[in-house]
Amino acid sequence: MIRRPQPTLTRRLLRGLAVVPAVVAVLAANRPIADFAAERYHEITINRPGYKQSHGRWSVLPVPAAFRINAIHAALLRTGKVLIIAGSGNDRRNFEAGTFRSILWDPATDRFSEVPTPTDMFCAGHTFLPDGRLLVAGGTRSYEVLPANIRYAAGVMKVKNESPDHGARTLPKGTRFVAADGRRYATRDRVTVPAATKMVHGGRTMVHAGAAEVWVDAVEPGDASVIDRPAQYRISGLRAPDARNLYGVADKITREKQEYGGDHTTYEFDPRAERYVRTGDLVDARWYPTLAALPGGNVLAVSGLDRFGRMLPGRNEIYLAAEHRWVPAPRLTRVFPTYPALFLTRDERLFFSGSNAGYGSATVGRTPGLWDLRTNRFRPVPGLRDATMTETSASVLLPPAQRQRVMILGGGAVGDAPQSTARTAIADLSARAPVYRPGPDLPHPARYLNTVVLPDDTVLTSGGSSGYRGGPYRGRTRSDLLTAQIYHPDRNVFRPVAAPTVGRDYHAEALLLPDGRVVTMGSDPIYDRTGRNPGTFEQRIEIYSPPYLFRGDRPAIVGGPAEVARGSAVSFGTWDAGRIRTARLVRPSAVTHGTDVDQRSVALPVRPAPGGVTVRIPADRGLVPPGWYMLFVTDTRAVPSVATWVHVP
Repeated sequence: MIRRPQPTLTRRLLRGLAVVPAVVAVLAANRPIADFAAERYHEITINRPGYKQSHGRWSVLPVPAAFRINAIHAALLRTGKVLIIAGSGNDRRNFEAGTFRSILWDPATDRFSEVPTPTDMFCAGHTFLPDGRLLVAGGTRSYEVLPANIRYAAGVMKVKNESPDHGARTLPKGTRFVAADGRRYATRDRVTVPAATKMVHGGRTMVHAGAAEVWVDAVEPGDASVIDRPAQYRISGLRAPDARNLYGVADKITREKQEYGGDHTTYEFDPRAERYVRTGDLVDARWYPTLAALPGGNVLAVSGLDRFGRMLPGRNEIYLAAEHRWVPAPRLTRVFPTYPALFLTRDERLFFSGSNAGYGSATVGRTPGLWDLRTNRFRPVPGLRDATMTETSASVLLPPAQRQRVMILGGGAVGDAPQSTARTAIADLSARAPVYRPGPDLPHPARYLNTVVLPDDTVLTSGGSSGYRGGPYRGRTRSDLLTAQIYHPDRNVFRPVAAPTVGRDYHAEALLLPDGRVVTMGSDPIYDRTGRNPGTFEQRIEIYSPPYLFRGDRPAIVGGPAEVARGSAVSFGTWDAGRIRTARLVRPSAVTHGTDVDQRSVALPVRPAPGGVTVRIPADRGLVPPGWYMLFVTDTRAVPSVATWVHVP
């Protein structure tokens, strides 16, 4: 056999270079084939067992078309089902049509059902009550109106009644108020004005006028009806003495932007009957409020816009859970921006992390600190880097809750400003003088992150965007972050994990499921992909399976009590007692606008017992507020069980 001479190295390199243009031309002509190949390779990679064991996996949940809604709020009920609330879903057409929606999703069966929704719960507040019902308070009474769409000057009229002798007076919708120069304004709604009250001061009888507020609109369009200074108005058609005792005053009547107006209605969602039950109204209508569960079982409502779109100036109130009604809290006068993140501490104070969702003064009420509800004393917690960029940030009570450490992640400047931060910081609230200390930076500057406490004492952070509502950021048209990372509190590091495929920014939620997965939903970008047209609300639901779900058999809880008292030792059956390492009580999430003050993971001392394990429930009600919890046990590989539900009375 004759052997051919081998080409030199130089000749082989030249031959290879000559082939490159041809390969490039083939790939260019077959770009869809190349893209398909790349996608196929990516699918193979992310489905490899080793990859899933270290990075986890995302999957899109198939949601029937009839149940796709704009997810604004989400809560995990004690039945294991997820309540997803849209209300009007940030859609004026739905609001005007009275089309308000909620759905229930059962993760165990992937079945969906519709829940009749009586009022617009869009941008309400919510938290769990001790019996497992979800308290939903406030929402939307009116949508914002931009100046370009305002033809008739409008304003808030305070109607006064100076007569103590003839009782309350009701004025029908359309009642005319007349300025001194004859300009006329009509009420949008019926209004009832209480009677004046007589009080004795220093031996003298004083009369204090009754008052109520109502929107009025100019009868004539245009700027001629604008009044930009405080003035008094008479009520058309009244005769003496009513004409003297009943009148209106307004600071201004203009064509300025009208903000969203808050609602006063309150409901308890019954997870067994799967319906909303009307309860007592809020003292103040609220839009974008935070509801904070208190250690004795009642609920504190703070902040929000009132029914005229004005910030509530520190008027807070308490829901008496046993009586199903709201009462004023005149001693608790702390001012916060809307949706403030308030965490119940072990010593029964509330920690304001600084996180909030947008409305309010750029300076007043944004300082992080500890709020003592017994004295109304507020103690600032200093040290936060990028302290002016806490709006649309995320906050989380790090696991386990006994360590009393709260982390703030990302955030942006006030309003629709383009600045955002990758900063994280941690406050140790168990310290004598707590301060924020730097944590590891996020991979990118981020707003709207969602944070979820996992049963292995780590925290998943996912989604978000660098720009306002996913909009432009540093030359990019869209700035959604298709990234996720898991924070390890014990090592103070983030570890990147599998990337989601759906962007999440404004109006997005994430929460832990009883089987250890995490569900993400929602997102309301300001623009579409081109950056020129309005965005479309994201209705896809995506689920993340963490790495611990790909490490083999899971431990199981096979029996135990449903009621567990604080300070008690409780036994649970399991076939895996020999490999159980930890036990955690995880309070389920009720989340909106990146704000989730319900979730917390409480460490339980655990030891082997005949046929299972025994755990001890901490005695502190500030650590374990009353309600339903998921009990997880994890084994020596940090693999968690499916949760069993237990109730702390």
